Amino acid sequence: MSQTTKTSTGLPASFHLENGQLTLDPRDPSFVQNPYPAYAALIEAGGVALWNTIGGLAVARHDLVAAILKDRRFGRIVPNNAEGRPDFSDKPDHLSAFYTLEAGSLLELEPPTHTRLRALLTRAFVSRRIEQLAPQITAIADALIDSFEGKPAIDLIADFATPLPVRVITALIGVQDAAAERLLDWSHRIVAMYTPGRTQAVEVAANRAAEEFAAFLRPAIDDKRHAPGDDLISALMAAEVEDGKLDRDELISLVVLLLNAGHEATVHQIGNAVKLILESGEDPAVLFADTRQAEAAIEETLRLDPPLHLFERFALETIELPGGVTLERGDKVALLLAAANRDPQAYGQPGRFIPDRFLARETKTLTSFGGGIHFCIGAPLARLELRIGLERLFRRCPKLTIAAPPRYRDNWHFHGLERLEVSRL
Repeated sequence: MSQTTKTSTGLPASFHLENGQLTLDPRDPSFVQNPYPAYAALIEAGGVALWNTIGGLAVARHDLVAAILKDRRFGRIVPNNAEGRPDFSDKPDHLSAFYTLEAGSLLELEPPTHTRLRALLTRAFVSRRIEQLAPQITAIADALIDSFEGKPAIDLIADFATPLPVRVITALIGVQDAAAERLLDWSHRIVAMYTPGRTQAVEVAANRAAEEFAAFLRPAIDDKRHAPGDDLISALMAAEVEDGKLDRDELISLVVLLLNAGHEATVHQIGNAVKLILESGEDPAVLFADTRQAEAAIEETLRLDPPLHLFERFALETIELPGGVTLERGDKVALLLAAANRDPQAYGQPGRFIPDRFLARETKTLTSFGGGIHFCIGAPLARLELRIGLERLFRRCPKLTIAAPPRYRDNWHFHGLERLEVSRL
C-alpha cells in the first residue's frame, strides 16, 4: 500500500497511512466534523489498513464491506459455546448490569440463539405493523411542527429530529410516552459505551442506565403478560413458540435494543438529511413530490451522510482477503459503512448529492443498515419515519433555511449533529 500523507485536501491532522498501517485519532475534531476526506484517502490507497486505535483491520471498499457483512465466516462475536452466546465472564463488576443486557442483544449473538430470537422478533415486527404507523407518524410530525410557531429560532434536532422517532418507538413498543425523557437519557448513556476511548465514568453511567432501564421494563412486561395490548412487547409474547420461548432477560434485552436502535440512528439521520437537502440547493418540494421520488432522495441521504459509520466483525476462521491480507480466528475487522457508501467504484460522483441516483435499478446496495443476518431489522421503520417526517417538514416549512453553522457531535461512529438551527423565513 502506498504512502498517504497529510497533504491531501481536508485530511485530519492525526491521519497518516503508510504500508498498510493507519494512524488516525477517531476523536480528532476535524475527523469528527468531516470524516470523508480520510475515507477517500483510505479507499484510494486500497481500502484496507490496520487501524491500531480500533484494534483491527479497517475496511472501506464497498465490495469488501458488502461481502464481509454477508459472509458467515465472520461474526459479531467469536462464540465459545454451541449456543452462539458471548462470554462476558471476564467483564468487570462495575459493568455487570450493562453486560447482562448485552448477553441477550441480537447484536452480540450468533446462531442458533440469534436465529431463534431474530425469528421471534421478525414475526412480531411484521411489515403491516410498521405500515399501520404511518398516520401516527404524520400526526406526531405535524404536532411537532405546530410547536415551532412563535419560536424565533428552531433547533431541529431538539425540536423535531429527537422527539419524532422517540414517540414513534415508545408507541410501537407499548411503553408510556411520558417516560420518553428517561428513555432518552438511558439510551444516550448506554450508547456511549460504543465510543472509542470511553472512560470509567462513562462505563459507570452506562451500567447505572442499564440497571434503571431493566427495572423500568420488568413491571411493564409483567403487566402485558396478564393484559396484552396492540404493541410490540405483547406481539413478541404472542410470537413465542414451544421450542423458542423468550425468558424475561432476553425480552428485556430485545426491547432495550429496539428502543435504543429505534431512535438513536433515526434522530441522527433526520438531522443529517435535512442539512444535506438544505445545503444541496435542491428544491424539497420536488424531492418529495411523490413517494417514489421521496424514497430515492431518502436513500441518497442515507448513502451520503449515514448515522452509523462503524460496524465490527470478527473472523471465525482463517480467511484470505483480496490483496493478500490474512485474518486468523478472532481477528477484528472494522467495517467503515459510510466510507463504502462513497466508494467511487460503487457510485459515480460519490461526494455529490444526486437525488435521482436510486431511481436506477443498477445502483449498488447501501451499507448503511449493515447486511447479512445482522441487517437492521428496523430499517423499514426508519425509512418510513424519514419519508413522512421530511415530507411534512418541507411541505409545511417550504422556506426552511440553515440559520447557524451545524456541528456534529463528538461521537464519530454514531455520526449526527449536536444542533441544527434553522429559520422558517
